[in-house]
Amino acid sequence: MLTIYELRELVKLLEQTDIESFEVNDEDSSLRIKRRNGNQVTAVHQPPVQTKSAPIVTAAPAVLLPEKETIERPVATVHVEAPQKSAEVTENLHKITSPMVGTFYAAPAVDAAPYVSVNDRVEPTTIVCIVEAMKLFNEIEAEVKGEIVQVLVENGQLVEHGQPLFLVKQA
Repeated sequence: MLTIYELRELVKLLEQTDIESFEVNDEDSSLRIKRRNGNQVTAVHQPPVQTKSAPIVTAAPAVLLPEKETIERPVATVHVEAPQKSAEVTENLHKITSPMVGTFYAAPAVDAAPYVSVNDRVEPTTIVCIVEAMKLFNEIEAEVKGEIVQVLVENGQLVEHGQPLFLVKQA
């Protein structure tokens, strides 16, 4: 089963996502993590119950709930067309993507300056960020020569494999 350290890290990752519950079962134990009241996460570790007798089944009392009254109100619909220019502009930009699932860090330390910012010039070997996965800190390189146009993720944010991190205007 997971150590307490691994469990803490798992809870941290789940707090950064929209996952409401998570369950792992194996031969020796069972672990269920369920979100309640916003971002608060509760973990329950249950060893498997070994019984030799038949399970006990009890019936819950029937409860009648009052029918809900629905009120229909007209809703105004607003159509907004996105400008075509921004789509064309982003198509001409190179996307630096995350090579793995992990946590994005813009700087090498909490009190350090970020590796790159908007309008910074980068070379193919320039380190632009770190993606932490399983306590391994992986330096991500720009892979192209150009200028950082936009940073697409927040420091400390969980990122997915292939998720764009930066937009670069190639030189």
